[in-house]
Amino acid sequence: MDILAEIVANKRKEVASSKELYPVKLLEQSIYFEGQPVSLRKYLQRPDKSGIIAEIKRRSPSKGNINKHVSVERTSIGYMQAGASGLSVLTDKKYFGGSSEDLKVARSFNFCPILRKDFMIDEYQVIEAKSLGADVILLIAAVLDKKEIEKMGSLAQSLGMEVLLEVHNEKELTNSVTDKVDLIGVNNRDLKTFATNVQISKDLAEKIPGDFIKVSESGLSKPETVLELKEYGFEGFLIGEIFMQTGRPEKAAKEFIRQLT
Repeated sequence: MDILAEIVANKRKEVASSKELYPVKLLEQSIYFEGQPVSLRKYLQRPDKSGIIAEIKRRSPSKGNINKHVSVERTSIGYMQAGASGLSVLTDKKYFGGSSEDLKVARSFNFCPILRKDFMIDEYQVIEAKSLGADVILLIAAVLDKKEIEKMGSLAQSLGMEVLLEVHNEKELTNSVTDKVDLIGVNNRDLKTFATNVQISKDLAEKIPGDFIKVSESGLSKPETVLELKEYGFEGFLIGEIFMQTGRPEKAAKEFIRQLT
């Protein structure tokens, strides 16, 4: 079993458990549920922002612990002050060391688009994301078929949230594109080997329909790479590891964004 299949199998167990502990009716009572989500599309297109979606990521299956004791409050505020266009918060606990609490903390200190980064396999998680204060959800084409993407995407949009569809190759892109998503992310990381190659973004750029905001994810460690990808039509850049590997991720983000201008 590859790591992605293992994560998804574990996620199914987690979701089943969460449904029992926190029924939908309870999630709908959250203080965030009636709130108006903030548009990541609009923030990525703002000229005063960098296009960087700065990520809070404590660990990963390939690297182990990256920044186990990161302060979500300080880092999330610092990221936005540095000029990030939005935040990405990992909420998977077992493989990435994240939690729902991390997203709630980021939400309570920031008025900006926040992506809930997790492995979504059930409509329940979409409602859960809204209850945590997320503005955007991630749907992974390697995990879901088109019907599932349309179903979850439609639910998210009906709740005012936006949807980032993640693809890894042309086949996934062709088989998954639907008007139930708002942004298309090209993940430069092979989910089976975890190797990264930015060429994947370049190759898929012109194949992404113009209605969608293009986002490049993973392996973006240099400002020059971001500037190059902008020439291919990318407006969003999901970056986490290069910031999180430092003692002060927000300072690393500030310096990275400074070099973009």
